[in-house]
Amino acid sequence: MLNELDAALSSEKRYAASETAPNNDNNQVEPSMEPAYKILIADDHPLFREAISSVISSGFTGSTIIETADLDSAVEITRENDDLDLILLDLNMPGMHGLNGLISLRNEAPTIPVVIVSAEEDKQVVLQAITYGACGFITKSSPRAQMTEAIQQILNGNVYLPSDIIRTGKESTSRRSRNEDNPISPELLNSLTRRQLLVLERMSKGESNKQIAYNLNIAETTVKAHVSAILRKLGVHNRVQAILSASDVDFSQYLKR
Repeated sequence: MLNELDAALSSEKRYAASETAPNNDNNQVEPSMEPAYKILIADDHPLFREAISSVISSGFTGSTIIETADLDSAVEITRENDDLDLILLDLNMPGMHGLNGLISLRNEAPTIPVVIVSAEEDKQVVLQAITYGACGFITKSSPRAQMTEAIQQILNGNVYLPSDIIRTGKESTSRRSRNEDNPISPELLNSLTRRQLLVLERMSKGESNKQIAYNLNIAETTVKAHVSAILRKLGVHNRVQAILSASDVDFSQYLKR
């Protein structure tokens, strides 16, 4: 009888122990997973690509990095990888032609955030890059920690500007002179139709043809036709020149007519 009671008690203890013991299979704590991003670095300097790749690898573990050295291949990569989270774009690599390359890339991939990464420290260039659709501007002289912070801020959906350049207001005299010497005359603006003025106004805000078509509720082919007419009437050779000329125009006074 005692043997049977001991056996019963022993069995009960084992059952209680199995109920209270932690289940290692079901209660494992999942390691915290940082988001992994897919980022394109477009820069013709191998050493800088290596440096920025290192910044991304250490600051955004597990991210996929794609590299290229010219605008044409960057455009092709965006066509093949519509899941890119970010494009880091050098301002002076082959095919860019200044900010014209940014506009071309934004037209091809309007949904992918583009950040200009450049040695340029002219305030006007920084502001124009944002106007033309960049979501940030990182100078190549930035410390590693500042670059990481800037990229994180942009990935979080914010715009990043180098506060030291914006605060000090660096702007080259030659650039100011060019802008002052080439404004759009009232006569040229009056030669534009109301619809062309609306298109030019949105161009000056950095919108792509697709964005303009959506906002004005017209076909993209119609926008392209308006852009061609605008360039011809203003006597400029490309979209960038038109945007630069119109950057200080008060469109409201011309749209009242």
